Amino acid sequence: MRLFIAINFDEDIKAQIAEVREELRNSSSSGNFTRDENLHLTLVFLGEVSGSRVREIENIMEETEEEPFELEFGKLGCFKRDSGGDLWWLGCGRNNGLMSLQRQLSERLRASGFKIEKRQYKPHLTLGREVVIEGGGKVFGSRSLEQNPIKVPVGQISLMHSERINGKLTYTSLYEKPLWYK
Repeated sequence: MRLFIAINFDEDIKAQIAEVREELRNSSSSGNFTRDENLHLTLVFLGEVSGSRVREIENIMEETEEEPFELEFGKLGCFKRDSGGDLWWLGCGRNNGLMSLQRQLSERLRASGFKIEKRQYKPHLTLGREVVIEGGGKVFGSRSLEQNPIKVPVGQISLMHSERINGKLTYTSLYEKPLWYK
């Protein structure tokens, strides 16, 4: 099973993010854009994991202690690719709750033998892959994310299963863990 732990968004937040994605799509000549139902913020990517270890991951999630917090997505950026277009993302400002949550999960999963990336966590959500901007022009003439960020209340985390169903990348929540006030 291909698994990751993520923060999922409600329909209102997805609609706001979709507006940004559509402005990006309208500024591009091509790209593979994230479907609304797949919009999320990855905390930890686990990769291929045996189904027999799912309960272990759930237990690690349960041991994680963090209070609910709010994220602000206000930065658009891209990871440049040498060929085939760039990966465009929406990033959030630094948030101590988010960083603590991600660190706790990563450390506990590593201690249990999961192969977790050691590179610094840079929170972002993918809007599109293989994106080519028309004429190298500017993206987003009508919306200023920095002045009007998308505010996202975070109250739970989810263990997600990634698979292709009828040719579509589909994410299914296997387990959800609420964040609690201490």
